[in-house]
Amino acid sequence: MRQWTIDAFASAPFRGNPACVLEPVDAWPEDAWMQALAAENNQAETAFLRRTKDPSRFGLRWFTPALEVPLCGHATLASAHMLFAELGLSAPKVTFDTLSGPLVVAREGEAYAMDFPCAEVRPVETPAGLAEALGVAPEEVWAGPFLVAILKDEAAVRAVTPDLAALKAISSAATQGRGNVAVSALAPAGAPYAVVSRFFAPGSGIPEDPATGSLHCMLSPIFEQKLGRSRLAFHQAYPGRGGDLDCERAGDRVVLRGRAVSVIESRLRL
Repeated sequence: MRQWTIDAFASAPFRGNPACVLEPVDAWPEDAWMQALAAENNQAETAFLRRTKDPSRFGLRWFTPALEVPLCGHATLASAHMLFAELGLSAPKVTFDTLSGPLVVAREGEAYAMDFPCAEVRPVETPAGLAEALGVAPEEVWAGPFLVAILKDEAAVRAVTPDLAALKAISSAATQGRGNVAVSALAPAGAPYAVVSRFFAPGSGIPEDPATGSLHCMLSPIFEQKLGRSRLAFHQAYPGRGGDLDCERAGDRVVLRGRAVSVIESRLRL
């Protein structure tokens, strides 16, 4: 069985967010086996694909090193890239059946466009202890599947060194979610992106995620309200890597655009 490591939301190797993607199978392996392989890979996500009778439709599941997740943007992008670039899928788009419903990924030149559900978000009071856990006081806090703390500027976002255990407990209590927290801010004038963010995901077994598609299903509606534009460029400022997403709000959906690069092709001896 072949497996690829693909950098998603990246235009060059060693950027964006790496995901491991296995070649499609006819039936799902045992859940415990998939979880064990994801732990062995020790990447933010390992993606598993199952064939259907339609050659442009696949089942898709995502596992972190700790658990299966209901939605993962970068591993969806990586899965589409593997099918198009490595296995030669000739269709203009591919549909994935997932725990979050059908997700469609279309080719757009050198990039891919993913049609994802828009997250429901709401402003909330700053939870007790969040400022201390982040080391900075948020100007606003929004809740949805995760917590999003809006900071004063990009420098504050890049300087955050959080208490991950505290973040997990605070976010789990505030959202009934997995205990993950993003920090975000408007970019300075002249930057090639409108919004900068970072994403800490201890509730998913990931201290910090380099580029997170599902997060932008929250950020897109938040910053559409702030800037009055439905299409925005986002930069996720993971130290040493960074990922770039072009996001467009479309009603109850968000179109996430990005590129991907194959870095490793491997063969499992299992």
